[in-house]
Amino acid sequence: MNRITQFVLTDIFRNKIMIAYTALLAVFSWSAFTLENNSQKGLLTLLNIILLTVPLVSVLFSTIYIYNSSEFIELLVSQPIKRGKIWFSIFTGLSISLALAFLLGAGVPLLLYASIGMFGLVAGMGVLVSVAFTAIAFFSAIFTRDKAKGIGISVLLWLYFALLFDGLVLFLLFQFADYPIENAMVFITALSPIDLARILILLQLDISAMMGYTGAIFKQFFGTALGFSISVLLLCLWTAIPFALSLYRFQHKDL
Repeated sequence: MNRITQFVLTDIFRNKIMIAYTALLAVFSWSAFTLENNSQKGLLTLLNIILLTVPLVSVLFSTIYIYNSSEFIELLVSQPIKRGKIWFSIFTGLSISLALAFLLGAGVPLLLYASIGMFGLVAGMGVLVSVAFTAIAFFSAIFTRDKAKGIGISVLLWLYFALLFDGLVLFLLFQFADYPIENAMVFITALSPIDLARILILLQLDISAMMGYTGAIFKQFFGTALGFSISVLLLCLWTAIPFALSLYRFQHKDL
């Protein structure tokens, strides 16, 4: 781990917002399991919290951190350090800190109340979603110097993936209800990291039986080892592509 990443980690771990985020996740997670006598109900409650709160905090915190660190980044660029190393180190520090905050806040009750397999799945999805939305934040922040505009873009992207995307999917389902578009839904789901994580977890909870024929199609694809591997790869691409675009922009941007 290089010095830039260490500095970012040290700086973030002392941040009161990050401490509050970890504590909030812990409160939500313990409440979800202790207020329900069924661990699956607790997982469903926790899932809704994770898939809304974790992406929002990840994208907002990362965007604000980048803008607040603009002078630090300019100082690093003036040094004989490759821009790619600077950008990747900051991204690594933010990703590790957000992933650790999620694991500390939600991971402990998950480990105690859920099975080992379910703990690994939910924890893994939470970490992947955190890192993916950190990459999306880097993509949003690098394309404009205006802090308010950059934060606005980040919030709009989260709003699209968390809420508007599901509305568009429902609209397509209603509009083409007379056509066999269930197979197409598998492809469309890949266009949202939040929906990918949601479906992978719901299928392990046997909720697919409540989703009708579409749920059976999802189970047929995502329920296999190959489908699961492809889904994880797609979530990794949701990290790699936005970060690669932001890195290209950062390397060619006049600071």
